[in-house]
Amino acid sequence: MTRLVINGDIKKGKINKNIYGQFAEHLGRCIYGGFWVGKDSEIPNVNGIRKDVVEALKNIKIPVLRWPGGCFADEYHWRDGIGPQEERPVMVNTHWGGVTENNHFGTHEFMELCDMLGAEPYINGNVGSGTVHEMQQWVEYMTFDGKSPMSAEREKNGRKEPWKLKYFGVGNENWGCGGNMRPEYYADLYRRYATYVRNFGHNEIYKIACGPSVDDYHWTEVLMKEAGKYMHGLSLHHYTIPGPSWQEKGSATGFEEDQWFNAMKKALYMDELVTKHSTIMDKYDPDKKVGLIVDEWGGWYDVEPGTNPGFLYQQNTLRDALIAGVTLNIFQAHCDRVQMANIAQVINVLQSMILTEGDKMLLTPTYHVFDLYKVHQDAELLSMAISNNSNYSYGEDSLNQVSASASIDKENKIHISLCNIDPKNKTDIECCIRGVNISSVSGRILTSKDMDAHNTFDNNENLKPESFKDFIVNDDVISIKLPAKSVAVLTVEVNNYITNQQ
Repeated sequence: MTRLVINGDIKKGKINKNIYGQFAEHLGRCIYGGFWVGKDSEIPNVNGIRKDVVEALKNIKIPVLRWPGGCFADEYHWRDGIGPQEERPVMVNTHWGGVTENNHFGTHEFMELCDMLGAEPYINGNVGSGTVHEMQQWVEYMTFDGKSPMSAEREKNGRKEPWKLKYFGVGNENWGCGGNMRPEYYADLYRRYATYVRNFGHNEIYKIACGPSVDDYHWTEVLMKEAGKYMHGLSLHHYTIPGPSWQEKGSATGFEEDQWFNAMKKALYMDELVTKHSTIMDKYDPDKKVGLIVDEWGGWYDVEPGTNPGFLYQQNTLRDALIAGVTLNIFQAHCDRVQMANIAQVINVLQSMILTEGDKMLLTPTYHVFDLYKVHQDAELLSMAISNNSNYSYGEDSLNQVSASASIDKENKIHISLCNIDPKNKTDIECCIRGVNISSVSGRILTSKDMDAHNTFDNNENLKPESFKDFIVNDDVISIKLPAKSVAVLTVEVNNYITNQQ
């Protein structure tokens, strides 16, 4: 039996809603065929932006959207994506499939999309192949509120008022596809480029530096030492790959338990990464002014058979739901340092929220986890202790069976997210909630008998959340029977706080 003790009256800090951020790159069918169908499409759209996709994403309250990459960001030249669409130059997407793009989706379209979603835009600038002047002009084009050549050009292109732009990334994966740089070199480049990412008028930009790949702790050390005082955030990228290598990532469906176990182990590795990188950041930033921005994460598998290998299109299963659940629990546990995360990617690429095929659209198991977990956005993390955590063992290795997190919202409702990563065995959880009087408890759950349960265009509701009632409430204790391979969220209605509790 796993025992949870949640202190309903001890708050550990605010869970930044941006932990639930999304990522949209010019990759495969994420933009073209995902968000963008064009104004003349028979698929219902607003100025070319697909309506059903927008409505689905508004439902999960996505707080921030990162664009245009990814690796694509460091070959993207923003001027190609403004002005009359029929006059925009065609470009070759050399990173992802070698396809040509017509640049019909650019700055104005992205900003309109964010406005439709109610999401903050997070734009990644080009350090790898772009100039300081190019980056400076892009920021001025978007945010300058006076008279200048850039604001005049923006008005000529249909937008008189400047946009509000809070988040700006100065380069992406500059240790790899963004230039294969050494951290010492990039730190100096960051300081130079970031100088010209200026605040105009009342717009204040949160500048995000390219951080490490997975466990490159030297990169974090150098960046924090040499450039920490010039940044607001430092990125981190980590993908869950269950196969033996990048060349053999494993299948998204039809996998055996060895790859399920590997996926859970690599997803849980995020806790070690965040802890160790945070420790280095603490050395140079003890007041935690610099946020850790995990702007690429999620499951990465071999592409679906018969699809373009450069499009990274994969199915999304119950395994992905568990990856999402445990990772979000980890981010919440580190809410003092993790200030944003952007799962890769929102539509038709890697661990997506949504898959589309022509006019058809389906919601993935990962989408449903984000729907279940949205109650944590901007809530207060509660103090919680886990003991006697049952083991999920495979071969000679084992992991904690239960991952959990708890928060309290502005209405004093406590939300408890629970993941049972064992694909075969249910578990009993004794959850004691101290400091409050429980009025009522309700729950929702995502689970299936199949490890690779997923939705298809012929059966798009095969896997979706259901009501969960397999628990008993006795005073301050909730006794829960959590099924194998499941993600559940309990909502605890509270009467009042208990004072002077011994």
